[in-house]
Amino acid sequence: MLRSAPPLDPSGDEGRSLLRRELLEPRYREDPISTVLGWISRQLDAGLQAAEGAPAVSTLVAMVLLVLLVLALALLASRARRTARVRTATGDVLVAGPVGAAQLRARAEQLLADGQTGEALVEAFRALARRQVEQGALGDDPGATAREVAAELTRDRATSAPTSRLTEAAALFDAVLYGGLPASAEQVREVLALDDELGGVRR
Repeated sequence: MLRSAPPLDPSGDEGRSLLRRELLEPRYREDPISTVLGWISRQLDAGLQAAEGAPAVSTLVAMVLLVLLVLALALLASRARRTARVRTATGDVLVAGPVGAAQLRARAEQLLADGQTGEALVEAFRALARRQVEQGALGDDPGATAREVAAELTRDRATSAPTSRLTEAAALFDAVLYGGLPASAEQVREVLALDDELGGVRR
């Protein structure tokens, strides 16, 4: 008895079912890490076979270059992870919550007195930004970057704002918070003075 031939025009549901069964086959399950490791292994094997006929000095140079490449990749990966951790920490300029400019300013001054200049600079710039929000010169956007804060303040002020000093303060904020660079006490004092100037505060 002859079996009936499979339908040549499956419905949408039948087509999806056939596709699911096809994709469940083992040949589609090779994970990307295994693929990359297999490629690296094949390249190393090819390199070693080529090195068998090469002079010892060439082989040594190739091995040193390979080790340096691996170390460079490891360094880049660790730096990328560290940067991601820093960015997911308290990296926003405008901190959410009930913290006011006066509190941020007091915190910056205390950190400066304690010699923690990097943290003091970050808090000083946050105090500057929060004061401008409180005075209505800046929108309350907790996701704003330091550069966006500086750009908005220089664009929206009727008087001539200290554009270069704001831009420098924003760049310092980024360099200290994200780049891990140190800040000097003088730089912190400059940001605090800029906060006073923009806020119309006389000390």
